[in-house]
Amino acid sequence: QVQLVESGGGSVQPRGSLRLSCAASGFTFSSYAMSWYRQAPGKERELVAYITSGGSTYYVDSVKGRFTISRDNAKNTVYLQMSSLTPDDTAVYYCNGRLRRTSYDYWGQGTQVTVSS
Repeated sequence: QVQLVESGGGSVQPRGSLRLSCAASGFTFSSYAMSWYRQAPGKERELVAYITSGGSTYYVDSVKGRFTISRDNAKNTVYLQMSSLTPDDTAVYYCNGRLRRTSYDYWGQGTQVTVSS
């Protein structure tokens, strides 16, 4: 049974930091590209960052220099280190795993991140 379980969300003040984790099970984690998406109220879900099976990374412009995605294949876990948070980062953050050139595409349940003073 495939599972992606996010954790680490919460409330933080502007300029604060959080680290999100996504624990994967039920599939060959090391072969999958892993991504973090987010969805703010009233907005479409957007890609925040991804990391390929080979370790290459991509970030949306709005988080470059503030967020870092990483993976630990031994722990089947992907992380999103977020710093210098602003209220615009408030959203539900979702973990996604996708196997290239296939239809294998898995989602977590999401974790809420709220940035507010």
